Amino acid sequence: MTVNLPRSRGNSPGDHVPDLSSRDPNWWRQAVVYQVYPRSFADADGDGLGDLRGITERLGHLATLGVDALWLSPFYPSELADGGYDVADHRDVDPRLGTLDDFDAMVAEAHRLGLKVMVDIVPNHTSRLHSWFQEALAAPPGSAARDRYVFRDGRGENGQLPPTDWQSVFGGSAWEQLPDGQWYLHLFTPEQPDLDWDNEEVRADFRTTLRFWSDRGVDGFRVDVAHALVKDLSEPLRDIGPLAANSEAVLDSLPPGSHPYYDRDEVHEIYRDWRRTVFDTYTPPRMAVAEAWVPSARRALYARPDELGQAFNFEYLEAGWDAGELREVITTSLATAHAAGASATWVLSNHDVVRHASRLMLPPGTDPDSWLLSDGRTPPVDPAAGLRRARAATLLMLALPGSSYVYQGEELGLPEVADLPVEVLQDPIWEQQGHTHKGRDGCRVPLPWTRTGPSYGFGPGGAWLPQPASFASYAVEAQDGTDGSTLEFYRTALRLRRKLLDGESLTWAADSPPGVLHFARSDGWRCVTNLSDVPVALPPGEVLLSSEPAAGDRQLGPGALAPDTTVWLGL
Repeated sequence: MTVNLPRSRGNSPGDHVPDLSSRDPNWWRQAVVYQVYPRSFADADGDGLGDLRGITERLGHLATLGVDALWLSPFYPSELADGGYDVADHRDVDPRLGTLDDFDAMVAEAHRLGLKVMVDIVPNHTSRLHSWFQEALAAPPGSAARDRYVFRDGRGENGQLPPTDWQSVFGGSAWEQLPDGQWYLHLFTPEQPDLDWDNEEVRADFRTTLRFWSDRGVDGFRVDVAHALVKDLSEPLRDIGPLAANSEAVLDSLPPGSHPYYDRDEVHEIYRDWRRTVFDTYTPPRMAVAEAWVPSARRALYARPDELGQAFNFEYLEAGWDAGELREVITTSLATAHAAGASATWVLSNHDVVRHASRLMLPPGTDPDSWLLSDGRTPPVDPAAGLRRARAATLLMLALPGSSYVYQGEELGLPEVADLPVEVLQDPIWEQQGHTHKGRDGCRVPLPWTRTGPSYGFGPGGAWLPQPASFASYAVEAQDGTDGSTLEFYRTALRLRRKLLDGESLTWAADSPPGVLHFARSDGWRCVTNLSDVPVALPPGEVLLSSEPAAGDRQLGPGALAPDTTVWLGL
């Protein structure tokens, strides 16, 4: 197999070949989607916070990179109690990030460059600053305003106890008491009151929201906490018991679909309604992907063609650097997606987890939270070794059938910023869990674009989270056009993937050595990853791309594949 690839030099959008699949309503089935965390991507106005104009100015980077779409984490008005996921208005832009006109300009420029646009939709809850919740606070118990949320009287002689033992994801009770004695439900922070999806007004309002953004050119939606919308609110409300603080254990212990507030069967009625009344009324239909932290068999339900169509595969993200474990996860994920009529999804990093350039180097059994509390010192992580493994993991992911979701900065090889001083932390996890979990700020540190400057090109001023001095060597400017750099590696891999990709299946090789993953795709090209700690013989074939830089320091001679390395082979 011979594949001729043009060299990518510079950051010119003209280097990007628009994805021909953009004419295909099923473009998302094998897309590469780039997640933008708006407050940390690029700052155009110099206030230290990323904004929509900053994103628009840097879209050429995504086009040259070769992704198919960008997904924006929340950019809505918010008090930032949870990084923007506390939404005060689902149909507007936070003034600190821009205006609706800025949003329209960003979508227009993305589409001009051949990029699709996805946005986060947050349907489980609002901000406490949302007009509905402010109305509820001013209204009496039993009012229509409170019926949009989950308000209940407390237990105990004077209602002084929470209505149930339900726990917040961030720690502590999921109930907050008001001065009038009633309690409201918040599965996340107290600033994020949960909506009552039994209320038709809530359902109608979100249909309006989905149409609002679709009418502005949005091509798809990432549905936050898709498994939590529907609760069993029949009286008396059910306690969970000793497992209340461990949601995964509760899901495993109860019959599927019967948890009082997670992954209830009734939630699928909502998504079938969205598909029928909103998504499929557009040409092409709008796509959606579920964030659903549920077992794989249950996750497949969200990805059915008459519902959202796709769901994030977190088993892959959580798998260790182990050939047997990864093969099982890949096989199961492909089979589950196929049975649902969906395509598989793959992701290694996002705004909620330790960046994989650091995470994959932690010894098995290491608690990432404990590692962060040690400022990344215990156990120590070798950045060079972490980057080598991250590149191998990425090339493996990009070879898999389905959609790959990449997180901003991973194309630069950014590690986790584990040593952020506690006084700068903004993730609510730090306070809500009594300073026992450092939180997610380390993967949200603003991106470096240049080698110098007060924020390495993120903006004309400083950045809302401090960047380490090491970011200078990871900057786009430092890597652009540099042979062997991680940025050029991603560009090459994505161009090659687009030329090779065909079909949605793979075939495992029958004779792989221990610790090696080897599979063929439908048109004959192959992917081989050495996850062992010793070199292995490379199968015959033309090396199309290796995760190991050609000028690397571990050259073992022809025919050998080094540890922590992935190659793509042609016939």
